[in-house]
Amino acid sequence: MKDPARHPLVVGSGIAGLYVALRLRELGLRPTVVTKARLEESNTRYAQGGIAAAIGPDDSRSLHFEDTVRAGDGLVDRSAARVLTWDAPARIADLVRLGVPFDTEEGRIALGREAAHSRARILHAGGDATGLSIEETLRHRALDAGIDLLERRVLRSLAPAGRDGVGATLATPEGRGIEILDPRPVVLATGGAGALYRQSSNPSIATGEGVAIAFRAGALLSDMEFIQFHPTAFYREGAPRFLISEALRGEGAVLRNDAGDRFLVAEHKDAELAPRDVVARAIEREITRGGHPNVYLDATEIPRDRLYARFPSVCRFLLAYGLDPSRDRIPVAPVAHYMIGGVATDLEGRSSLRGLYAAGEVAATGVHGANRLASNSLLEGLVFGERVARQLLHPAPGGPAAPGRLIEVPPGRGSGRPEEPDSVDEVRHRLWEEVGIVRTADGLRSALEAFERLGDSVEPARKEALPGPVANAALTASLIARAALARTESRGAHYRSDWPRPRPAWQRHIGIRSLPSERPPR
Repeated sequence: MKDPARHPLVVGSGIAGLYVALRLRELGLRPTVVTKARLEESNTRYAQGGIAAAIGPDDSRSLHFEDTVRAGDGLVDRSAARVLTWDAPARIADLVRLGVPFDTEEGRIALGREAAHSRARILHAGGDATGLSIEETLRHRALDAGIDLLERRVLRSLAPAGRDGVGATLATPEGRGIEILDPRPVVLATGGAGALYRQSSNPSIATGEGVAIAFRAGALLSDMEFIQFHPTAFYREGAPRFLISEALRGEGAVLRNDAGDRFLVAEHKDAELAPRDVVARAIEREITRGGHPNVYLDATEIPRDRLYARFPSVCRFLLAYGLDPSRDRIPVAPVAHYMIGGVATDLEGRSSLRGLYAAGEVAATGVHGANRLASNSLLEGLVFGERVARQLLHPAPGGPAAPGRLIEVPPGRGSGRPEEPDSVDEVRHRLWEEVGIVRTADGLRSALEAFERLGDSVEPARKEALPGPVANAALTASLIARAALARTESRGAHYRSDWPRPRPAWQRHIGIRSLPSERPPR
């Protein structure tokens, strides 16, 4: 009979999930990867900007560390940031070993610059198709390694089982074929929750279900109020909110309002290269002030040959809509992009539940603080994925530090009404309007009440029943709103117009967990 401890379950097939699985296989374990859609469908695939690492001749890990801490607006866990930036070059070497075709210039890896970075340290592959290149490489390597891969399987619940790990329940997306796995180590790599917002750069599968399921199992969450909004997604009625890479601004593109004025020069000393939260709020103010639904990214000063060579995906997309970025301004507006918080972990990826690990966007290591530095997200999946893999080879006790403030959430009433998929539209609308780029106490209370009301109506009345996707969406949204309501200040990606400045008393993390009566029996 096989030892379940040597057959960990990895949930998710983005950069974190596939990299953890590959490293586990190399270390002699036999992981199974579960993904709720196709293997290649994840946020990683859509990452245009690149991956950060201090490998340039004028750069250093110390500078990368300082930029990461500065962007995080007073909340970065310095130990986590040191691990991220110090391990970055080695993880890039791993990707090269695995076959990722990074772009080169004169025989060396080409490096670009993005907002809030003090040096050019962003690696790209296929120009603006970095995430796609990494995803394809890792996917092919996983297939070649004979890793067990289960597509179209949805994680439905987790049940802590003491020393034996975590029991997991899987099903098809339609809820059929329920399968209960023996307790074993489980690695959550389920990504973020951006698709719960009406305007989002994320694929439709990024609904935060991993966070909701971990929370129900009793796992500590952290930093749920911090949702990063990407400043520049393509804006046109009826068109997808295609991400217009931040790297364009790194190459010299500028933002202009409807009148043609560069408005960011007056907002921040770094203008278009200011941190994402600054740029997103400035665009939002310009849209509100001018009554125009978007602003414009002007890349016309970038040489045409370089523009098309460096950003082939963006240029192809724009040409399909009749725009040539070498001569036309690009209509853009902010969108929900990245979930900074999630399942609280330590530096080895251990959650507060024995046997449950998390890596990538679903995890909250504290490395991003209140605002993620551009292109640190793919890197985070690699760096902490490596540490998760090594920890699984030689497990040891551990877990996240206690948060500065802990919110305990009582169980919902659970009337067990059948779910209606259209109910998620209310979640998406209210998150965007009331838990978005600019927040107020009244809006957050209204949203929280709506999310809890919806959650109570569709939460199963019987404990043995499994919550569905609408219940999970409502729960994740309520956790974001609850943390945002509690943080009575503005910091990084969290902006409250009724508390527009940071407050020293809030230079701490907010943890959230379910009350003990809500947790499954051990």
